[in-house]
Amino acid sequence: MCLIVLAWKARADLPLVIAANRDEWRERPTQPAHFWPDHPAILAGRDLKAGGTWMGVTRAGRFAAVTNYRDPADKRSSARSRGAIVTEFLLGDLTPAAFIAALETSSRDYNGFNLLAGDGDSLWYYGSREAVARAIEPGVHALSNHLLDTPWPKVQRSRRAMERALVDADPAQQLFAALADGGGAPDDSLPATGVGIEWERRLSAALITGADYGTRSSTVLTMNNKGAVRFEEHTLDGAGTVVENRLEQFT
Repeated sequence: MCLIVLAWKARADLPLVIAANRDEWRERPTQPAHFWPDHPAILAGRDLKAGGTWMGVTRAGRFAAVTNYRDPADKRSSARSRGAIVTEFLLGDLTPAAFIAALETSSRDYNGFNLLAGDGDSLWYYGSREAVARAIEPGVHALSNHLLDTPWPKVQRSRRAMERALVDADPAQQLFAALADGGGAPDDSLPATGVGIEWERRLSAALITGADYGTRSSTVLTMNNKGAVRFEEHTLDGAGTVVENRLEQFT
């Protein structure tokens, strides 16, 4: 994932609301969200190159998602796949706090990452470059390719969009509209992450288009106070057009 906006215990009836865009090279082979045949409790997309996932939820209500930490100078081809972290949490039974405590000893085996992990009772964040585990406070938060709530333009726009969407009984439509925002940010507000100004401009939008790299899927996940999960994923082409839609609901 490259953009995740979340509302944690911001509404009594919807304790967890997630809206996320997965940005990736379009040549990387991927399966869209589905219940995995080898692990039927997991609902997630699948990276067919490394076998893991960027975001998923289980029938027991465990949730995890990962974003990359943008630092071209710190990219190792020998590093383990970050998608394995999400898969390991979803398959396990450790609390988020215990899982992250165990992960800290091996976090340098991966290129930089940010992890969100929850089990319905708690939601935790861990950024490998900050190396500090944090229980997420109730409210609205957003994450891109830096630390949680770093005030990048699209992070701030996404937080405001989530706050507006929470007013609706069903926030999904507004959240998908926010994820489809292809507007960039002024140069003077862009971060300097080492990728060059042209890429900084391109990556400043919530929705990234292009034939080589861009937003490949948009997902809205909600979990209500009775344990009902709604997971909707839009698969996008290089122009940002929805070419496939999947909706799964379970308790």
